[in-house]
Amino acid sequence: MTEPLPPTVAAVIPAKDEADRIAATVGAVRGIPGVDLVVVVDDGSTDGTAEIARAAGAEVVRHARNRGKAAAMTTGAGYVARHEGVEGRVGSSPGRRPLLFVDADLEDSAANVAVLVPAVLEGRADMTIATLPPQKTAGGGHGFVVRLARRGIEDLTGFIPQQPLSGMRCVSRQAFEAASPLARGWGVEVGLTIDVLLAGLRVEEVPCELHHRVSGADWRGQVHRARQYRDVALALARRRVRRGLR
Repeated sequence: MTEPLPPTVAAVIPAKDEADRIAATVGAVRGIPGVDLVVVVDDGSTDGTAEIARAAGAEVVRHARNRGKAAAMTTGAGYVARHEGVEGRVGSSPGRRPLLFVDADLEDSAANVAVLVPAVLEGRADMTIATLPPQKTAGGGHGFVVRLARRGIEDLTGFIPQQPLSGMRCVSRQAFEAASPLARGWGVEVGLTIDVLLAGLRVEEVPCELHHRVSGADWRGQVHRARQYRDVALALARRRVRRGLR
């Protein structure tokens, strides 16, 4: 009798203009035990992100124009579902593999997201969220978006996250479907947390030694944080409406 294959997880890496970092990130993620498929979603890059990711061993899906992180995550999840059982070893039924979402700019430190996988594969959690140490370079923000996100999640679910905007997550298919369609843009992480918790599923935060490129204090960084604030506020507002709250 043939022994069943061990369960596996598919990694999805949304990326835009990450040609300098994507090869190291893909290489690190491919080395994580249990990961047998790495999908990079090139979200309208104008550099060589797609070509470099493919050369590093990732499957690549491209958006002709930038559509935002939530759309890239959804595209990646759809690609995984369509290719279950076509390539690589699959230890779970088609379309049911957990998804490991990884930011494209982590480079070699992306290997450390491995700690997110066991709890989901073993059924102890439906979603794990990485909590990061202080970064090598300080960001230029003042914590407005983090406080908005944390308060909003607590108000709606009772859960107080340490790092509500963390993008590194391992998510069961049940949890991903509970949060679909995903909140738009930079509100995606807040929406995921709220929707998964309100579905009665289990969420765990896991310390993870990760380092990424932080937004600075220049005008580009300020614009980025303004967009984050807008998208998080919109995600929270829509979920308050669903709950009959103001």
